[in-house]
Amino acid sequence: METAERFRAAVEKRDLAALDELFTEDVRLYSPVKFVPFEGKAMVMGLFGVLLRTFEEIRYLGRLDGDVETSTDGAPAPSVILPFRGTVRGRRIHGIDLLQFDAEGRIKEFTVMVRPQSAVQALGEAVLEGLVAANLIPE
Repeated sequence: METAERFRAAVEKRDLAALDELFTEDVRLYSPVKFVPFEGKAMVMGLFGVLLRTFEEIRYLGRLDGDVETSTDGAPAPSVILPFRGTVRGRRIHGIDLLQFDAEGRIKEFTVMVRPQSAVQALGEAVLEGLVAANLIPE
């Protein structure tokens, strides 16, 4: 099973351990609620631990494949977009996960886009509380 499908299965099963080998050590995650990216595998894994506890439900709807320029070097990279629907604090969320891969097929950049605005706010508040509770960021 290739990386995008393994990622999708791990998230839907809420299997944090299965995500660990899918990311590069220097992975960058661009969040809809934070201006600067989350950087490094340890931080991204910590964030996913919070996310998997925060989403009441999440379901991927399909996938789109292609090449997309990365934020780090502007070079095209093999990429997959995974549209999803989920719920956080009773708010329905519609979004996409953009996964960009290195030469070994591991995720090197990850971008999340979410709508509507009320869902972005609910997600941001819940994730911030989870990051603080997990001691990943200061209060």
